[in-house]
Amino acid sequence: MGTFVGHFVPGLAFTFLGLWHTICTIKCYKLKGPSHFTSTTWFPINTRNHFIKHLELYLLFTFSVVVIILQLINHPFQALNYEHASMYLHVALYSFLAIVIDLSPSSNSLSGLVTTLAASVFAQELLLLHFHSADHVGLEGHYHWLLQLIVAASVVATFLSGISSNSFPAAIVRSGCVILQGWWFMVMGFALWMPKLLPKGCHVENGEVACASEEITKRAMAVANLEFSWAVAGVWVVVAFLTLRLDWKLEYRQLQGPTVRESDGLKLVNRLDNGVGLV
Repeated sequence: MGTFVGHFVPGLAFTFLGLWHTICTIKCYKLKGPSHFTSTTWFPINTRNHFIKHLELYLLFTFSVVVIILQLINHPFQALNYEHASMYLHVALYSFLAIVIDLSPSSNSLSGLVTTLAASVFAQELLLLHFHSADHVGLEGHYHWLLQLIVAASVVATFLSGISSNSFPAAIVRSGCVILQGWWFMVMGFALWMPKLLPKGCHVENGEVACASEEITKRAMAVANLEFSWAVAGVWVVVAFLTLRLDWKLEYRQLQGPTVRESDGLKLVNRLDNGVGLV
């Protein structure tokens, strides 16, 4: 994906997905409370319509399949494109199996499997990024190394949320890492593949970013470190804002039924005091 579009479009998709997960995670935590909160790797829409309920997974599956097809059509005989396609293959498998598991009668008992599948998506992404056939070096390699840090944090947070499904910190870190990965993809697209935004003294040569000297490369890497730090800070500002700003309250509806007389209420209290339960 050595193009601006190849970084910006997936980055935008990851950003929206991460924001959706962050908002839903905060909503679930505030509605259910610390003792009843359970993290999940996808969030259904509350409706009886099957397609709309699983809209997140269908969009994820469709997007992954489209990217795989484009990768294989544009450069069918390059190992680099097969690596990118393999990353999205795991995303497609995860979203497809998550739908199948949710529709199965034993969906509750298999929820841990869905979390494991999500963790495996990040794990294989980290593997393919680390042993990338493109052998990124210099400035481009530094941006990819910082990306690996984000993916590694995603792996750890997803595994922790699977081990401790009631952990809100693990769930919110996982969601924040998805946002951060999306932001960093877009930053890479602008910083590496927009000629006007390339660091002074650097240029694109044969599809790769090259700098005139080692000193210029180090200076550009220092700028990349600052961009990464600012991106991390920006993500947690957004997460903190959503956590503090958004407020959901449970709304109870009083069911209309027969009026309980005061004498019956007193009898009920006496029965409870005597240790007699309701049948």
